[in-house]
Amino acid sequence: MERGILAQLKDSAGFSKGQKRIAAYILENYDKAAFLTASRLGELCGVSESTVVRFASELGYDGYPGMRKAIQDTIRSRLTSVQRIEVARETMDEDNVLESVLMADIDKLHVTLDECNRESFNAAVERIVNAHHIYIVGMRSSTCLANFLGFYLNLLLENVHIIQDTAVSEVYEQIIRIREGDVFIGISYPRYSSRTVRAMKFAKNAGAHVIGITDGETSPFAGVADTLIYAKSDMVSFLDSLVAPLSLINALIVSVGIRSKDNLSDIFKRLETIWADYDVYELTDI
Repeated sequence: MERGILAQLKDSAGFSKGQKRIAAYILENYDKAAFLTASRLGELCGVSESTVVRFASELGYDGYPGMRKAIQDTIRSRLTSVQRIEVARETMDEDNVLESVLMADIDKLHVTLDECNRESFNAAVERIVNAHHIYIVGMRSSTCLANFLGFYLNLLLENVHIIQDTAVSEVYEQIIRIREGDVFIGISYPRYSSRTVRAMKFAKNAGAHVIGITDGETSPFAGVADTLIYAKSDMVSFLDSLVAPLSLINALIVSVGIRSKDNLSDIFKRLETIWADYDVYELTDI
């Protein structure tokens, strides 16, 4: 991150006067600049839109969208909840929030589909299917993703453990027996959970195969996880959009189920009997 876009902007040697104004504005207002159009950024800096676009190209980016994405990727884990709210107020149409949020989620699904590495995805499925034990960790907003993944994998496989986000010491107590042949699945999105990263390192040092589900190469999972699979998330005001990560997890579960297809029907036949015997689901009129 230190040698990323912000570092480039700090090194202003060789910049024109207009480019220096652009760099100074972004460095002072990166939380807002990351979501501005080229024309709006130009207005705020007192330069033309074409100057902003040329500046992005001279920095080595594929036009202004590439530079703006670099700023977004750099700052996403830095923004506080208050900053997120301020950004949302300035960039989102308050009279059309429903469409804005849903369209943003659809966009993240398209990007995830285009950029997801199939080899890494298939490798993760293979490891999960053949693991002795599976430990799943997702903290804070990622807790719901970990619970969802763990709920369904527990129906398909034996020895699935969902690590509860309790006291720090208790997290390690829950994975104290992890070893070679086991799989640790860590899930985290900006703002990344430091406890998840530390638990991932613990599992890796114990010899387990570590799978990371996160948003991209700037994640602290990079360099720690043995297998990384990415799904794009986005910040919507003070909360994180986890639609694409949940869809990726759906695909993982379905793939694991297909790999265990000989047992899948038998398992769910037994479950249907149990659900009926114990009135798990409310009957509805057809």
